[in-house]
Amino acid sequence: MKVHNVEMIMSAVRPEQYPTEGYPEFALAGRSNVGKSSFINKMIGRKSLARTSSKPGKTQTLNFYKIEEQLFFVDVPGYGYAKVSKSSRETWGKFIQQYMTEREPLRAVVLIVDLRHAPSADDCAMYDFLVNNNMPAIVIATKADKIPKGKWEKHKKVVRETLDMRPYDSLIVFSSEKGIGMEAAWKEIESRM
Repeated sequence: MKVHNVEMIMSAVRPEQYPTEGYPEFALAGRSNVGKSSFINKMIGRKSLARTSSKPGKTQTLNFYKIEEQLFFVDVPGYGYAKVSKSSRETWGKFIQQYMTEREPLRAVVLIVDLRHAPSADDCAMYDFLVNNNMPAIVIATKADKIPKGKWEKHKKVVRETLDMRPYDSLIVFSSEKGIGMEAAWKEIESRM
């Protein structure tokens, strides 16, 4: 997809705040600091529409990005960051769970993991949640530029096995730095619209 028009239209925490256009939505989930904002910025061809931060745990709302008047990327608060209070984490957990299980236009959850490391316990918990709720998942293994290409398959195998991935969920190797996997990611997203 060639992206020309993108706008961050809202930050929401309750269903009555969500957009009403009915465009397909793709939620982006991942550990704090895994590179969700960088993924969004690369996919939409912007330097800094989604704010990247050296301080993890920054996104605390669902941020809706409208793309080409056709779909929404929904940036979900990162998980697994210790400095956020337990009550905040529980509050987020509830509204994220409600969004993911009840939102009609949601087509898939894009789970972003780090290709360099085996998925964390939090990554596995998120993937299990998707499986248990029968939700389509697209797994994006980012930071591929930090690993020699010859080792990608080995690392992908670790991701697949650690998450115990369903055979029909896609696993795409990605790099925000180099644009690796962008086309494959768009193709996968467009096939679900």
